[in-house]
Parts: sequence; structure tokens; C-alpha cells
Amino acid sequence: MNADSGSRDLKFRQLAADLRQRLVQGIWPADSRLPTEKELAHSSGTSVSTVRRAVDELVAEGLVVRRQGSGTFVVPPSAPAPGRALVGVMVPDTAFYFPKVLQGIEETLSAAGARLLLACSGYDQAREAGDLRDMLDAGVDGLLVVPTLNGAEPAADVLARLAALPVPTVLMERRTASLTDTNTTVCTHHEAGAHDAVRHLAALGHHRIGLVLRDFSPTTGPVADGFHQAISELGAVSTEFRAARQEWSPAAADRCLAALREAGATAAVCFGDRQAALLLTAARRAGITVPGDLALVAYDDEIADLADLPLTAVAPPKEQLGRTAARLLLRRLEDPAEPDVRILLRPTITVRQSCGATAALAATGTGATAATTPTPPPTPTLQESTP
Repeated sequence: MNADSGSRDLKFRQLAADLRQRLVQGIWPADSRLPTEKELAHSSGTSVSTVRRAVDELVAEGLVVRRQGSGTFVVPPSAPAPGRALVGVMVPDTAFYFPKVLQGIEETLSAAGARLLLACSGYDQAREAGDLRDMLDAGVDGLLVVPTLNGAEPAADVLARLAALPVPTVLMERRTASLTDTNTTVCTHHEAGAHDAVRHLAALGHHRIGLVLRDFSPTTGPVADGFHQAISELGAVSTEFRAARQEWSPAAADRCLAALREAGATAAVCFGDRQAALLLTAARRAGITVPGDLALVAYDDEIADLADLPLTAVAPPKEQLGRTAARLLLRRLEDPAEPDVRILLRPTITVRQSCGATAALAATGTGATAATTPTPPPTPTLQESTP
């Protein structure tokens, strides 16, 4: 994949998610005609070919249909069959990280004959609370929710409010260590993912390993905990660089690289993909080779393969997480006496070119899998992924 095609793929995914959300919100009612591809291209600032790919996606999902000579029309929802469960799904983003989670949810609910009502909070607690009330008013039988815990309302209050909802609820990708939290949760075991990344680098001979973080994400703390536990167990030496998400820039990456080099680090685990890509570019500017002088492992594997040197990455099991959460909710709908549980799914490592591993070594002991990816030319603009 070259840089141009990678950028186009990102635009196509973003536009498809935006159009899908407008359909969910009823901006284009059932049986209404969508704007033409030229009109959508103009309003979205994309090309007609990007629009066509996005609409193709909606056609494949059965959300819209093309009628020769007439245009593209919204497909009316099927009339609900009596007794079919209605499940409300709340995610903070439909463009990054969560599309694969939604795919797992949709496939599982569809196979069970359940219906899905989707809302996107945009990481806004007030909007999230309002949408959840609307879902309850619409008569949902259960909820799958990725709550926003870093807003004005304290996380403990949000979790207590969700635990008190009148329908079975499963939280995804959010948890606390507090024993007062009684919510059922299905989450990626981010501590284990970071732990495995350190073990993977140590197996390659690295004993001075840096941790590169974007702050104020719900995933930052667990990644740091797993990293430092592995460092302690292995007797390795670590250094850490943090910057807030909005502070990450080429200048921040240059400072990060300088800190890693000063500490003698020969490898780094980077949360997330964008930070790793910025660090890779900073290394190139400084004449430092990757992975020769500095091995890199990204965390998220959302866009890690789009870097000019494809990035080895910890890959959360996003689709499996969606399937597991949906199956768990369906069981709770069948048997309300099901006990509250907390499920942690361990990530894997997708080995590419930034860590220097061979496929044989990558497959030993760390849950790593090798990905064969040709090296494309220069890095496209990478957008942030925030689970």
C-alpha cells in the first residue's frame, strides 16, 4: 500500500462512518434519495471516487440501494418480528477503533435475531446520558455501552448510574479496580498487551526500553502498568516520555527521541500508532535507523500498517470483544440471574518491520503473528485513534 492509497482508505472509512451515522440519526428518512455522489463529494470535501467507495459500503450493508437512473435510496428498516430483542449500543466514535467492535456486535446480534439501535456519544458525557435516556424510552431490552469516564461527571458516579439502569447492561473497554463497581464488563487486557510488547522486545535482545505515551486516554494507565510490571520482572531498564494527545507533534516527537537516546534506550513501546509514526519520522530526521538503532512497537494496530515502515503493533481483539460483549448481554437477557462478570481479552502482537523480528522469533511465546507487508513510500497523515 502506498501513501496515497493509505490516505484514501482513511477518507473512505471516515466518510462511510459519517454517512452511516446520518442514516442512524434519520437525517435521510426511509425511502428518501441520498444526495448525488457529486453533491456528497462537494459537501464532504472528498473525491467522487471516495464517495463511491463509501456508498458501496452502505450498499453492501443493506442500508441503501442504488436504482438505475434514479439515484441511491435509503432502505426502510425491516418490520420487527414479535419477541425480537432490541439492543441499544453506545460508542464514543464510529470512525476509529470501534468499527470492528461494532462489526462483532452486529454479526452476533443478527445471528440471534436481535435488533440494534446505535448511538455515538462523541466522548460527550451529557450527550451520552441523553442518548441512553432516549434508548430506554424507545424500549431497549439491554444495552452495550462504552461510557465516557474522563468528563465533568466523576467516573465513579457514571459507573454507579450505569449499574442502576433498569435493563441488563454490559460495558465495553472501560473498567476500574474499585470493588464498588458492580457493572459487567468486557475489556481488552491492555496491561497484558503492554507486558507482551516488552517481553517481545526483550526476546530480541533489548534491555533498555522506553515507554512513549499519550496522556489522558483511558488506556494510558493500564498500558503503563503492564509495561512497568514486565520491566520489573525482566530486570530491564526503562525510561518514560509522556505528552497530552493535543501536544503530540513533530516537535514533541523530536523531544521524545532525544529523551530515549539520552537514556540509552534501544527500543520503545508507543501508545498509540500515531505517536509511533511520529517517532519513526523523527528518527529518520535525526539519521537514526529503525529498527537498527531503535526498535519500535506501536499500541492499537489501527493504522500502524500505513507508516512508511510498517509498524509492529499490539492488536486489541476488537471484533472478538464486540462478539463477546453481545453474547454476554444475550445470556443476561435470557437469564437475569446471570452473575456480574469481568472479562479481559488478551491482545496479540502483529509483527511487521519496525522491531527487527523474524517471523520465527515473533511466533515464540508472546502471542505474536507475522504480517508480510511491502514497504511503501513516505508516511501519510495519520489520524488519532482513541479507544
